Amino acid sequence: MQLSPNCFQNCVPPDAENSKAKKQFLMIPEELAKQIRLLEIRTNRMVDEISGGAYRSVFKGAGIEFEEVREYTAEDDARTIDWNVSARMGAPYVKKFVEERELNIMLLVDVSSSGAFGSAAKTKRRSAAELAALIAFSAARNHDKVSLMMFSDKIELYVPPRSGRRHTLRLIREMLAFQAQNKGTDIDLALRESSRLLKKSSVVFLISDLIDSGDFSSSLKQLNRRHDVIAIQIYDPSERCWELDSSLVVEDAETGELISFDARDRERLRQEMTESTERISALCRSARVDRVEVESGSDVLGPLLQFFALRNSRNKH
Repeated sequence: MQLSPNCFQNCVPPDAENSKAKKQFLMIPEELAKQIRLLEIRTNRMVDEISGGAYRSVFKGAGIEFEEVREYTAEDDARTIDWNVSARMGAPYVKKFVEERELNIMLLVDVSSSGAFGSAAKTKRRSAAELAALIAFSAARNHDKVSLMMFSDKIELYVPPRSGRRHTLRLIREMLAFQAQNKGTDIDLALRESSRLLKKSSVVFLISDLIDSGDFSSSLKQLNRRHDVIAIQIYDPSERCWELDSSLVVEDAETGELISFDARDRERLRQEMTESTERISALCRSARVDRVEVESGSDVLGPLLQFFALRNSRNKH
């Protein structure tokens, strides 16, 4: 797809015309603006598939809210009678409630240096940005509020919850352009900070490769008690299939350490990765957190739709 130099103007929200917000948006570098526009075009089709019932049917609103008081009918449950109103009106009246459908979504995105790795068409971080954009656009389509927290071994950036396309485009811009100050990973810190910030029941998408030498099981359990946490684990295909025929030297992206190994290390590496995957799987099961695996460089929609279908089926039973 060829884009004109001014294609990024299509990303300017209508309500930003002749405003300071429009000027700020037009200051985005042309290459970044192209990336935002391409990502929006790519995710639009996927949002249509998710928003066609999958997204909304899986997640419940924050609770119920009062709608009206009306006269009692034979079909109503007597427990819903408002006795104060009934006494004033001289006839039975019931309270009617509706489910509060607006959701609070938090995107908890790992921007540590391990995300820069990619043996396929995309790095893990690029796949993470695409996933987060897909979720954010789906939320915007349903008028839900979305916040963003990007973390390494510190909280790099937090954007408070808002709704609407303009806000969604800002989140995407941040995810594509942001340069983390630190290289390491501290998932426990990010989960604890999320617990502190979230005052209202929320859906939290933890988007990370979940590679962390620390223990975040306790904070994951605690966050999931009050909120609905979904862990989306992004992995590179080479991380699960080490086909080494000769000596190789690799650099640890987070520590800078150079690691040498040869073909004899292949089985050991495979075993370590298998054990790591099993440990993360067990950790999520223990915390009663759903885990979705996404291979970087592959289609991100399929795993999400499978998760929604599984969650929807489970909710019906």
